Amino acid sequence: MLGDQRHLFTLPDDVTYLNCSYLAPQLRSVTEAGLAAVRAKERPWELTPEMFFTGSEELRQTFARLLGADADGVAFVPSVSYGVGVAVANLPLNGRATLMLAEDFPSDVYPWTAAGPVVTVERPADHDWTAAVLDRLDERIAVVAVPQVHWTDGGLVDLVRVGARAREVGAALVVDATQSLGAVPFDVAAVRPDFLVAAGYKWLLGPYSLGYLWVAPERRDGVPLEANWINREHAEDFARLIDYREGYQPGARRYDVGERSNFVLTPMANAALTQLIDWTVEEVAETAGALTTYLANGAEKAGLVVAPAHLRGPNIVGIRFPGGLPHRLPGRLAADRISVSIRGDSVRVAPHVYNTTADCDRLLAALAP
Repeated sequence: MLGDQRHLFTLPDDVTYLNCSYLAPQLRSVTEAGLAAVRAKERPWELTPEMFFTGSEELRQTFARLLGADADGVAFVPSVSYGVGVAVANLPLNGRATLMLAEDFPSDVYPWTAAGPVVTVERPADHDWTAAVLDRLDERIAVVAVPQVHWTDGGLVDLVRVGARAREVGAALVVDATQSLGAVPFDVAAVRPDFLVAAGYKWLLGPYSLGYLWVAPERRDGVPLEANWINREHAEDFARLIDYREGYQPGARRYDVGERSNFVLTPMANAALTQLIDWTVEEVAETAGALTTYLANGAEKAGLVVAPAHLRGPNIVGIRFPGGLPHRLPGRLAADRISVSIRGDSVRVAPHVYNTTADCDRLLAALAP
């Protein structure tokens, strides 16, 4: 388990930040990478054509290392909705439906509801999302579009079991790993998603507007959302860009968003992922998991409701009040400078390696009746 890593971030002593699932605080190393990149733009004559490719290829390799997958499967997207849009464009429903969780994130829901019928798995009273998904997953389903953990409260989905069942009924698996990747171990070989998307500014600790899409080998010859120049073969030869090409760069690069070379966000994202690799996702999960367990135990002692440990991700715990959310709670938390998120009827708490049990105690005191 990692020790307190608060010194690597810029967090005031009087702020209790338990809200990584909302927006990660920025590592000092990420800030430094961004400042250096902004200054480099002052000298555009030093930004050579090769640099339109080298930075993004380095980041592609770094993300692949974190994910435990091949770099050829990685594409860059500006948002979850963009990545889901790629999946929608390349997974025809053919009269069947998409299976989704109730209360899922809007950027996951809207693209699939626009594409065709959706079967919604209602929130299970026993907190077991996996059993509820498997109960609805049959031959009527063309696509299973689910997260690894539910964004409102950390409810866990066993993607290995869901993926295996999806393949049995001929359904594709699309995973939004935004609220887990970087803090919850993910086994690509065992899950075998067709598409996996993750925003980069939460548990991946990177800048806003740069995210990631991983595409299974059999899905890499599909249709991109954009017809941009840098995705085409031989785009490295700037002198011959007017020789228009039909072919694409290898692997999932055809799905890259335009201007993917972003000279500021790319080095920032690479610095963030490098730190996560240094810590290891397993160590982050263990560290965050110890804190969410501490919070869950304290909440239950106070008569509040949390899901059982084996049915929630290690990085997020949703705390609910039996009589409903107290009206004055948001104001009390703000006054105490405690940052968490209210999502539905859940107080979503998301600690990271910069938190300690002292932070948890301050929150539990604020939640007490």
